[in-house]
Amino acid sequence: MSTLLDRRHILSLSAAGALASLGLGHLPRVEAAHNDSPTIRYCFNTSTIRGQNLPIEEEVDIAAKAGYSGIEPWISKIEAYQKSGKSLADLKKRIADSGLKVESAIGFAQWIVDDPDKRQQGLEHAKRDMDLLAQIGGTRIAAPPAGATNGDKLDLLKVAQRYHALLEVGQQAGVVPELELWGFSKNLSRLGEVAMVVVEANHPDACMMPDVYHIYKGGSAFSGLSAISGHAIPVFHMNDYPANPPREQINDSARVFPGDGVAPLTPMIQTLLGNGFAGVFSLELFNPEYWKRDALEVAKEGLDKMQACVAEATA
Repeated sequence: MSTLLDRRHILSLSAAGALASLGLGHLPRVEAAHNDSPTIRYCFNTSTIRGQNLPIEEEVDIAAKAGYSGIEPWISKIEAYQKSGKSLADLKKRIADSGLKVESAIGFAQWIVDDPDKRQQGLEHAKRDMDLLAQIGGTRIAAPPAGATNGDKLDLLKVAQRYHALLEVGQQAGVVPELELWGFSKNLSRLGEVAMVVVEANHPDACMMPDVYHIYKGGSAFSGLSAISGHAIPVFHMNDYPANPPREQINDSARVFPGDGVAPLTPMIQTLLGNGFAGVFSLELFNPEYWKRDALEVAKEGLDKMQACVAEATA
């Protein structure tokens, strides 16, 4: 019974879900719950200052000084820290002492692929990533379709079974893998595909990680979010995109600060809040122009602009 309720909780079917398959569109205005202090947390994905090539300790300090409550590091940086002979327990303490929470992390285990041997290796890779993450206090990790961005279109029911297996690995490690939308990928590039896999995984920890840029890049309508419970989205990657280059040509480097582009962020945030979202907005950018700037200034500007977007949506 509890599993059935969890699955029903994830998707509240509506006409908007059908409209999502029609391509890009506009969100209907949804009246967000008016709350002077929306229960939204703000997180810093360290990709935003990846080009500055800072060690993870400095990334932690920057996120804290900028005013974030959370950090979303890359597994590769945690590995580099450990390989340098430093203690993960010390890093965990540094993060906690800075007032930060490890809200999520970025890894690329190939859990989704068709080849059974490679898929098993992918699950073992995921377990190693999760074990590292757990040692610094992390409880969630992105689960993108790494290894399946090209080639054949996968059967979504098989993908759901593979995601279930990944969730079981996560349950053992105490880390929840969040099914991540990748708009450029051959697989899991659309909101509807990700939603189907989350539902059909039939697991109480199943959840998704949408991203403003990837929703646009993949061709889904933002109105599709109105069919998805906010409780199924613990972390949402926040960013924006310009009108040019066009969707077919745009790539990650074109992402801009929230509010500096043309994404329908105000109605999107209203829809999320109206559907019960009370999670984390994590700033994820890959803009090489930002990588040329002072890392702390970039982090501060990103937080200010995320908060301004939420303030506008809840005014």
